[in-house]
Amino acid sequence: MSIRAPPRLLELAGQSLLRDQGLAVSAMEELPRVLYLPLFMEAFSRRHFEALTVMVQAWPFTRLPLGSLMKTLHLETLKALLEGLHMVLTQKDRPRRWKLQVLDLRDVDENFWAVRPGAWALSCSPEATSMRQTAEDCPRMGEHQPLKVFIDICLKEIPQDECLRYLFRWVYQRRGLVHLCCSKLVNYLTPIKYLRKSLKIIHLDSIQELEIRNMSWPRLIRKLRCYLKEMKNLRKLVFSRCHHYTSDNDLEGRLVAKFGSVFLRLEHLQSLKIKLVTFFSGHLEQLIRCLQNPLENLELTCGYLLEEDVKCLSQYPSLGYLKHLNLSYVPLFRLSLERLGALLEKVAATLETLILEGCQIHYSQLSAILPSLSRCSQLTTFYFGRNFMSVDALKDLLRHTSGLSKLSLETYPAPDESLNSLVRVDWEVFTLLRAELMRTLREVRQPRRIFIGPTPCPSCGSSPSEELELHLCC
Repeated sequence: MSIRAPPRLLELAGQSLLRDQGLAVSAMEELPRVLYLPLFMEAFSRRHFEALTVMVQAWPFTRLPLGSLMKTLHLETLKALLEGLHMVLTQKDRPRRWKLQVLDLRDVDENFWAVRPGAWALSCSPEATSMRQTAEDCPRMGEHQPLKVFIDICLKEIPQDECLRYLFRWVYQRRGLVHLCCSKLVNYLTPIKYLRKSLKIIHLDSIQELEIRNMSWPRLIRKLRCYLKEMKNLRKLVFSRCHHYTSDNDLEGRLVAKFGSVFLRLEHLQSLKIKLVTFFSGHLEQLIRCLQNPLENLELTCGYLLEEDVKCLSQYPSLGYLKHLNLSYVPLFRLSLERLGALLEKVAATLETLILEGCQIHYSQLSAILPSLSRCSQLTTFYFGRNFMSVDALKDLLRHTSGLSKLSLETYPAPDESLNSLVRVDWEVFTLLRAELMRTLREVRQPRRIFIGPTPCPSCGSSPSEELELHLCC
């Protein structure tokens, strides 16, 4: 029979204090640092809003990582805390104990709160607190520095989330006293005005990841270009399902040139992902040549590229250090792939992920990329499913992967010989051919996780992914 440990004196003191909120409020200014975190957590969990309002006015640490305490924002809790911050920010002489520089509403830094009661004194020490801070999160010490509020934003619904609206309004009314910083911004909303309203409030140089979905290219370029140019610390840029509705090639060229000028400002950009790349067909060079920083990740998917687009990929230094290249579902069957082979040759020492799934590549094109593919010594992931390959072509491809010792996840299509007149898999034939392909592969190296066949798998319904172990269930 286990005996429950009695509550510690610190816990009892905190609970007693919160039972009398009037006493708690009056005691905050003199409250020992060792009690601050456990008492705040107790007040937070029991929603003692008056205590929270007062505690935040005497917060003795430089950071308040609130987001890890509440996975989703609670409006009343947020109001109580922001009311306390307002009282401090508008004072000429701020409380002597108040050290707060960063209010972090992101779901990060759980270790700030996850401490044993006996370790509170240690965890609240200036040394321990400073170890949790980053140079980015903590501005230089100085009187009346603007308070930084960090949050990751996902715009999905109209009207926007109640808490987000309240926070935006609170920040807007305190311009100069508060900087709203957003390291990751995702927009699903088609009306562009909601995204623009958000960008007017956010400090644009704080945005490191921007993802925009479901928007027309011409409108995006015209309305958002001025904001994109100010995102000087942007590292990852994603455009997904952004359509265009013009057949005027000259107009497209001018819009792409305007869009490319944005990249002249983005000195830290490392990842560029564009899904539905049709808008850039024939104009990709205008975009690529404006890249200032070597890209680590390039994804151009679900659209069309012309011969001159593929040609330019190997010509610019910004693509010479790629770690991840994704051209999935870009039809390449009509193009010569020598230029793609030249790009693979160029990045052979750095490339870790290559996705050519659903590109409709035929065996006659494969020879253009096999020599350079075989030199990609750092390759760990290779997706080549949904292409048109005979069993002999697949054997040739597998033999060219003999030197890829780091390859840990790979996918290949069912060979053409296993498909019937309706382009469906004849499982009896496929089983024999797959065993033959595996024997060929094991002659040159031992695979780790491999998928050969149609996707998703008709037997189990799954598709190959990083989570799958060796997958040969078909």
